[in-house]
Amino acid sequence: MGPLKGIKVIELQGIGPAPHCCMMLSDMGAEVIRVDRAVAGVKGVADPRYDVMARGRKSVAVNLKKPEGVETVLRLVEQADALIEGFRPGVMERLGLGPDVCMARNERLVYGRMTGWGQDGPIAGIAGHDINYIALGGTLHHIGVAGGKPVPPLNLVGDFGGGGMLLAMGTLAALLEAKNSGKGQVIDAAMLEGATQLGAFLWGLRKSGTWKNERGANILDTGSHFYNTYECKDGKYVSIGSIEPQFYAELLELTGTKNDEMPEQMERDQWPAMQEKFAAIFKTKTRDEWTAIMGMSDVCFAPVLDMQEAEQHPHNKARGMFIDVGGITMPAPAPRFSRTPSKVQGPPAQPGEHTDATLAAFGFSKDEISQLRAGEAIA
Repeated sequence: MGPLKGIKVIELQGIGPAPHCCMMLSDMGAEVIRVDRAVAGVKGVADPRYDVMARGRKSVAVNLKKPEGVETVLRLVEQADALIEGFRPGVMERLGLGPDVCMARNERLVYGRMTGWGQDGPIAGIAGHDINYIALGGTLHHIGVAGGKPVPPLNLVGDFGGGGMLLAMGTLAALLEAKNSGKGQVIDAAMLEGATQLGAFLWGLRKSGTWKNERGANILDTGSHFYNTYECKDGKYVSIGSIEPQFYAELLELTGTKNDEMPEQMERDQWPAMQEKFAAIFKTKTRDEWTAIMGMSDVCFAPVLDMQEAEQHPHNKARGMFIDVGGITMPAPAPRFSRTPSKVQGPPAQPGEHTDATLAAFGFSKDEISQLRAGEAIA
């Protein structure tokens, strides 16, 4: 059923964070109608089964270069609660689907906009990717080891943490407000700002002098020996996060260093030497042997697993953290709701798979659908 049952969302086809946002809304029960491009040979697109973030949608293929196609989307908007788009600033306006036009049709509409740099500002219109957004916001500089270059954390921080999830949260907040006010609004979600918000606590630590500007010199950035990864005897890795004194004490006990002559935990000038000491210790056993020793302790320990191993881990299996949808293993919906559980509403759709059925459900007659298809406004 999902907590968003009854909510209708129009998604303009895009890549990355906007689809991620809509995946989450769909998992929570919203009816998400994805507007795909109506192009010649639309059935010959790459197999959509592997586009995990496109799961749970109904797909309508529309030619937005045709006035009739634009009007078709506007008629969908009239009955929608939200619209999500991820184009550069100005693109939706040029298509005739900007906020003013859409909200004139539906004053309750929540209009979610996902961009890298934001809707305005000197560089709002230029191209960019996750790596650029987290670079400009001061995040990327701090990710990497001492003496090394900045290392992008895949595209998880900008695109998805600072993008898709930010827009999902903003959409839900705006939907809640619209329920009370009867009026929608525009959400300007910028990955630049969302990614920087994820690191809000670091700005306070920097001002207090606790956080150094150099990479690999702090507790959380591989500067310390007690918050780090270590290679094991078999070439696999484990992660250690023993920040609190009681957890650090257990780390010393389980590594057999409790009675060694050790510096104080927070003596920063001793951290490099301590990293070497722990690196040598962890090399003496395999990853599974260390897991047997520390896996159920309060060391704050976990083996570093690849995706295939993560699928099979007993805790992940017990939680049902991964599911099979159309033969593809993927993360299950999250978070979990006690009374209105989320679920994946279906596998990724072929572009245009639900065009006729969806338009009919939104009040289009058979003749109107036939005319739109004959005029190549839909596919």
